[in-house]
Amino acid sequence: MAQPKDFGFGEDEKMVRDSARKFIGEHGSIEKLRKLVGGDPDPEKSPESLYDAPAWEQIVELGWTALAIPEEAGGVGMNMATVAALAEVVGGHAFPSPLIASLLTTLVVREASGENRNELLGEIAEGKRVALAVTGNEGAWDIDSATIEVAASGGSVVLSGFSRYVQDGGKAELFLVAGRSAAGLGLYAVPADAKGLKVTLDQIVDRTRDQATLELDGVELPASAVIAAPADGTQVLEKALPALLTVVAADMVGASEWQLQTTTEYAKTREQFNHPLGFFQAVKHPIVNMMLEIDKAKSLVYAAASAIDNKPENAERFARMAKAQASDTAAFCSDRSVQLHGGIGFTWECDVHFFFKRNKHNQFLFGDGAYQRSKLMKILAG
Repeated sequence: MAQPKDFGFGEDEKMVRDSARKFIGEHGSIEKLRKLVGGDPDPEKSPESLYDAPAWEQIVELGWTALAIPEEAGGVGMNMATVAALAEVVGGHAFPSPLIASLLTTLVVREASGENRNELLGEIAEGKRVALAVTGNEGAWDIDSATIEVAASGGSVVLSGFSRYVQDGGKAELFLVAGRSAAGLGLYAVPADAKGLKVTLDQIVDRTRDQATLELDGVELPASAVIAAPADGTQVLEKALPALLTVVAADMVGASEWQLQTTTEYAKTREQFNHPLGFFQAVKHPIVNMMLEIDKAKSLVYAAASAIDNKPENAERFARMAKAQASDTAAFCSDRSVQLHGGIGFTWECDVHFFFKRNKHNQFLFGDGAYQRSKLMKILAG
């Protein structure tokens, strides 16, 4: 199937995007963001998991948690362009919620098969807060980097080990954990209150989300917790990877657009030498360059989303291109937004830092631009 010229972004997709802009604009305004996560500037304060629980309940009612879930599993079954558009709006407000983590988990679970998969997808659609725990103790981004050991025990499985970089792990009611046995890599649904599971929040700079480390000490699970059998786990993660990269890239595009718009408004109103800052070429040109970089990243994000739906043979290549460009764009726009705000750009009171830190975190999540280009080189070299 050929990729559509509009990337599959039709009226239904626009409706979801516009409703997201309206809802998150109301519930995730910069004033509410500042009040929720910007109260204490102490860099050594204990990490917290903060989000608006009533807003999350409304998000579930709006059906956003079901967008990427196939209809046969109780979801809406919309395309990746819709998911990317939603992630872009979330990033554009640096909106603290379990939504991105739930979408990332959904995109992995839907590549599995069997009744356990459909049951979990149905729970996610109904609002169960989930998080993806597939990165091993070494902290590598490779698909097969999981170091949690899985052993059989009668009709059950027992998981032991560590999983790192679990996004919004403090908000999760359930984790999709990658574990390794002699038969290969499998995926397992682990309740957050499982006996033997310890969830520790990491100290990260981004206040708009949390990140956790999981320690599993003999966590025993029933057979129904097996979402992808050991023979299938690696293939499931490989198929889901382009979608994961695309969602994170879309989030960065949204945050970078906020930086562009806010910096442009500041350059129009802040005066220096009896002129608005935007009068000077040293300010004009970086702002134009921000816009150009964002346009490149956005085009690649929606090309990747379209490839996932229509040309899966191109999906990984396009998704890595999108993540590479979006990572570089995020770094460039973050730097310029701080620089062009002058002295206040470095202060806690200037809202730029929320988006700077979110972009910096996403830049390295699943690998930065240099990492993605190294993978692209191998793909292009065959």
